[in-house]
Amino acid sequence: MTDPDLTNPDFGGLPVAVSGLGVSGISAARVLHGLGARVTVVDGGSGPGLVARAAELEALGVTVRLGDGASLPEGTELIVTSPGWAPDSPLFAAAEAAGVPVWGDVELAWRLRRPLPGTGEPAPWLAVTGTNGKTTTVQMLASILTAAGRRTAAVGNVGVSVLDAVLAEEPYDVLAVELSSYQLHWAPSLRPYSAAVLNLAPDHLDWHGSMEAYAADKGRIYEGNVVACVYNLADPATEALVREADVEEGCRAIGFGLGAPGPSNFGVVDGLLVDRAFVEDRAKNAAELGAVEDVNPPAPHNIANALAAAALARSYGVDPKAVREGLRAFRPDAHRIAEVGVVREVAYIDDSKATNTHAAAASLAAYRPIVWIAGGLAKGATFDDLVQGAAERLRGVVLIGEDRALIREALERHAPDVPVIEAAEGQTGAVAMAEVVRTAASLARSGDTVLLAPACASMDMFTNYGERGDLFAAAVRELAGE
Repeated sequence: MTDPDLTNPDFGGLPVAVSGLGVSGISAARVLHGLGARVTVVDGGSGPGLVARAAELEALGVTVRLGDGASLPEGTELIVTSPGWAPDSPLFAAAEAAGVPVWGDVELAWRLRRPLPGTGEPAPWLAVTGTNGKTTTVQMLASILTAAGRRTAAVGNVGVSVLDAVLAEEPYDVLAVELSSYQLHWAPSLRPYSAAVLNLAPDHLDWHGSMEAYAADKGRIYEGNVVACVYNLADPATEALVREADVEEGCRAIGFGLGAPGPSNFGVVDGLLVDRAFVEDRAKNAAELGAVEDVNPPAPHNIANALAAAALARSYGVDPKAVREGLRAFRPDAHRIAEVGVVREVAYIDDSKATNTHAAAASLAAYRPIVWIAGGLAKGATFDDLVQGAAERLRGVVLIGEDRALIREALERHAPDVPVIEAAEGQTGAVAMAEVVRTAASLARSGDTVLLAPACASMDMFTNYGERGDLFAAAVRELAGE
């Protein structure tokens, strides 16, 4: 097929298949149907929830095929896929054999961008990816842009759907876009104004097939950048992705880190966040963007997130005052290194969102001494590096979940003197978490931190990481006698 024009697509009568009946699939189906495409949604599931969603789309005139109908519809000229569908799905093999292109919802949104009134250009995208910290960084960035007086939103893999954002009746000036490796894989035309890769660690390797493929998809975010490729000075793999990227003439590599910055970098000096990239005579000058205390919470990894957000905002021309105001106004989402209570001089921290070892390491680095609550579904992870790095900070450990043995064995190798208590097997939900919190409290001393940073997924014991964190907070309140 001939791709529709980038700025004024004409999908009238085009036979399009949408894979997946989740949030992004439904959004894509509705948008494409509204543009006049002949839409067929395919999904391999067949449960009651899918049937209900299918009925809503069918009432609009969209064809839906569930279960065994999740194959390539005859005559399809374009597939728009939900990000979770893996590249080795039979549907995509059939598409490749038939010469049918596959786009993700981000690619569709990129091609549907409309010029802003008076400019002739679409709203620029400031894009963020990384193994951890994406959501927080994008929300910080949106807060900074708002403080600078720009109409913006945190979109993509967080908040507002990217499709809804580009088609909003009142256009945005600029978008803060969170992108997962899945979304980047299916977005070949994406060319952000500036972009950041926060960090790289093994994750979703079952989907990508290898660490190399995972990193390559993350690196797509730098392709065609106009002003800045922002990378992590503490993570050489992110700089390597910048070096490999094909960018616009004049685009700069901008590093961020927790030390004193060199020219063209962002960093920290005497407790201040500092820009030595977007200033005149950066070899001699710097701009103060705020204080470490302006970052909420001021944990090391969160300061790094703030510096990345600031670098993207500054690449767009935001002044230092707005950076500080935006960081001060930002409040993190629940379950991200959030203090939920102090009981008998012991702080209880909910970082249930730390579902992999890289995120847990960042959380563990922020406190000492720690009673660590860890475990769940390991997703193929190993824990030796994590435990070895945190061993000196640990007062004790409470292990939960299906793959707890992997963490226990790492503790035996690298922290043999740290007390370890395993929660009773077979318990789930509120009952399990109440026991876990009581056990952690028995190990803690005055001034310690009880930290829920499981380094694992939650679905073996809880509905999701959100429920795990909510039940942790409820158990802490019960412990306090509230």
